[in-house]
Amino acid sequence: MLKNNEIGSTILRVFLGATFLIHGAAKFQGGIENTVGFFESLGLPGFSAYLVALIELVGGLAMILGVGTRIVSLLFTIVLAVAIIKVKVAGGFLGNGQMAGYELDLALMMIAIYLAMTNKSLFALDNVLFQSNNRNEGGNKHEFS
Repeated sequence: MLKNNEIGSTILRVFLGATFLIHGAAKFQGGIENTVGFFESLGLPGFSAYLVALIELVGGLAMILGVGTRIVSLLFTIVLAVAIIKVKVAGGFLGNGQMAGYELDLALMMIAIYLAMTNKSLFALDNVLFQSNNRNEGGNKHEFS
């Protein structure tokens, strides 16, 4: 029998990965120059737009596949924290009619933090890549109870 927390972690991992993958792709499709200009208007260096777009795009794909979930989750948490502080906090939790609030960013950040702390989800390549390590840590971690 599958554990509910593994099913829940899998759903959250795939959702978070897809969300970031789409946001990263949109930054490139919409013209990364526009994102660079926006970042510079916030007082951030222009190259950071490329860094964030790559973290979102590559990290989103990695998250969907379940590769480096903890590291990618930490990177997503940093990106979201900066977005909340530099852009969203001025609009308030629910927004101010002119811009969205930070409630969605905060929810995504909580998912990322949860995944950074979670041990396992289903259908993750990390489970295959690190399978031998799991067996050496006091029994077979792949048994379902």
